[in-house]
Amino acid sequence: MTEMAQATFTPDDEKVVDFRLPSGHKIPAVGLGTWKSGLPRDSVFTAIVEAGYRHVDTAWEYGVQHEVGEGINSAIHAGVERKALFITSKLWCTELTPERVRLALQNTLQELKPDYLDLYLIHWPFHLKDGASRPPKAGDILDFDMEGVWEEMEKLVNDDLVRDIGVCNFTLKKLHKLLSFAKIKPSVCQMEMHPGWRNDKILEACNKNGIHVTAYSPLGSQEGGRDLIHDPIVERVARKLNKSPGQVLVRWAIQRGTSAIPKSSNYERIKENIKVFGWEIPEEDFQALCSVPQQKRVLNGESLFVNKTDGPYTNVADIWDHEDYDIDGP
Repeated sequence: MTEMAQATFTPDDEKVVDFRLPSGHKIPAVGLGTWKSGLPRDSVFTAIVEAGYRHVDTAWEYGVQHEVGEGINSAIHAGVERKALFITSKLWCTELTPERVRLALQNTLQELKPDYLDLYLIHWPFHLKDGASRPPKAGDILDFDMEGVWEEMEKLVNDDLVRDIGVCNFTLKKLHKLLSFAKIKPSVCQMEMHPGWRNDKILEACNKNGIHVTAYSPLGSQEGGRDLIHDPIVERVARKLNKSPGQVLVRWAIQRGTSAIPKSSNYERIKENIKVFGWEIPEEDFQALCSVPQQKRVLNGESLFVNKTDGPYTNVADIWDHEDYDIDGP
């Protein structure tokens, strides 16, 4: 691991392991994802107060920030200090213009109710016009002033509205472009990562540049046909270690040097998914998990950006700059 990927372990297995960001702040190794979350207010409260989570990941586009905020504030009223929490949200595609960045953050803060965010990410590196159809038609995707938007993100840090900034769903090409002008480097790059889509090249690039990686969809996805919970290799390792498949998948992500944000609305699984400290996956089993056949991404952006007949992106490979994406693969 690089220095930026090193974790700080505590002797108490119930406490969250932290990864240190380039800014010096710490990001908890396990967070609660809230995309397509059922009962987000109750899930967030349970995660924080009953299960010990300190990291909650959400986004404006998820449409649940108000409920997530209610869960966070209920937890604070129950005695959890705000400064102990790590709250992440994301800047949506329609707001990717310099003059709209600050207003978008203010709207997010109004929904979530904290005074600041711990992490604010560019959700996708594509600028959609207001009212764009899905998938977008010709003219619905506008020029993305990445440098101008990032400069406004940096101002949010300088004004103490956001502690760290980063990106989500970036390709190597777009990440290198960002690094060419960023005065404040992205602290975090959030990407889909799990044994079935390891995303090795972006992880390597982030490690090289001191950028922490957060793995979303670390359990795969039943909706996307990538249900790793029932993968034979995952099940075998779980039986051997007397752990659940979900715990094995989250632990795999942590041992790889990434934080992970598993999503669940099931209270018992929420509690289970964070019990991944005080034990390790043996090297031979870790490597077996790394041998799971690679497949296409679960969340490839097709429904958001690909219009095969009347759009600027006619296939998924275009979205990902043709990096490690075989559109005709399995």
